[in-house]
Amino acid sequence: MTTLFPPRWLPITAFLMAAALFTAGCAGDAADDATTAASSADAPATIEPQYIDEVDALAEVPIVQQAFDEIVALEPRTQEELIMLTEIPAPPFMEDERAATYREMLQAAGADSTWTDAEGNVLALRRGQSGGRTVALGAHLDTVFPEGTDVTVEARGDTLYAPGIGDDARGLMVILTVLRALEATDLQTEGDLLFIGTVGEEGLGDLRGVKHLFREGGPPIDSWIAVDGGGMGRIIHRALGSHRYRVTMKGPGGHSWGAFGAGNPHHALGRAITHFTDAADPFTQEGARTSYNVGRIGGGTSVNSIPFESWMEVDMRSISPERLDAIDALFQDAMQRGLEEQNELTREGAPLTMDVEMIGDRPSGAIDPATPLVQRAMATTAYFDTEPSLGISSTDSNTPIAKGIPAVTIGRGGDGGGAHSLDEWWLNKDGHLAIQRALLLAVSEAGWAGS
Repeated sequence: MTTLFPPRWLPITAFLMAAALFTAGCAGDAADDATTAASSADAPATIEPQYIDEVDALAEVPIVQQAFDEIVALEPRTQEELIMLTEIPAPPFMEDERAATYREMLQAAGADSTWTDAEGNVLALRRGQSGGRTVALGAHLDTVFPEGTDVTVEARGDTLYAPGIGDDARGLMVILTVLRALEATDLQTEGDLLFIGTVGEEGLGDLRGVKHLFREGGPPIDSWIAVDGGGMGRIIHRALGSHRYRVTMKGPGGHSWGAFGAGNPHHALGRAITHFTDAADPFTQEGARTSYNVGRIGGGTSVNSIPFESWMEVDMRSISPERLDAIDALFQDAMQRGLEEQNELTREGAPLTMDVEMIGDRPSGAIDPATPLVQRAMATTAYFDTEPSLGISSTDSNTPIAKGIPAVTIGRGGDGGGAHSLDEWWLNKDGHLAIQRALLLAVSEAGWAGS
């Protein structure tokens, strides 16, 4: 019995996904890894025939077919361990327990060596026949959910519900099952393979795990394949960058009547927001897609008290590094103007002060669609009778993409939804195909060590 959809070599053109960013002033994204944007300047990307031929030939090699069959045979175990892994909490900056378990699973799967680095990332090496080149497959260990969140998996029919089950426990299981299938069939690659569970992909984690991997002196990685996000067709080859800030205005505070005339941090912050909106709105109406958002704001003690502190958190995003830097400059100028203008109105007491703290910095960038890794990602997707499309998102791939290292993010497969919500769900609808695609892409990129 075959485990594949029949190949479909129709002329395939991959277009950028439609925009899903909210416009200025709207709430932030429900999930960073689902954030998409499109630009009218982007050209369509076509799969070159040589990569179609390469993938077609590789996929029909008997040992690769055996690995595909092994992935299907492993489905009950993959599903069972997805539930187990999901039920190990991994709140932001608290991924240790899940990381330790995942490392044990990678070691038991047959990795040549495993280790946990200084940032908390889990790495497993499977040596290739010739070495000299390293292809990494990564998924993130962390979730967006705070400590104490109930992560018990509930089955409703065939659908599994639990916070984080798709984002990204399923991604972790995809790459673990790839390793198991390679080991079970003794399918060897020329280059080394690194299987990685990263920390800090979500929210204020700010890609800390993958930034550590790609630091100067980090492990050599020549190609990066992340497993994150939804179905089979979408391939991320462009990084949506973002700058995030927490701005805090401070003053002496006091009674609204008795201390009237003292500097008011709320008033200063209001002025700053107005100046930023006035500058950012026309800026974002032209050029490469760019967004801005004041997502959180707070401070003060009572209606009849001048606040001693006023704070807000701001998110800015762009598909262009230059545009991101430019809107950041508008933001900095607006904050300073708001502070200075309010201080000019202060009648008594010490002047207001301001702290602008960067709490997130995700780089932008793009990998040329003609790059072999992107071509192979499209060709392996097409092999499974799925039309590929190229997109932009904020994922672990941001860092290698910004550094010019070939990188893509591919989907976990199956069907799912509700990312970053307590009702997140995943359904194993032909989920094995995404694992087969990940294996085929990794072997294609690392090189099959066969005759």
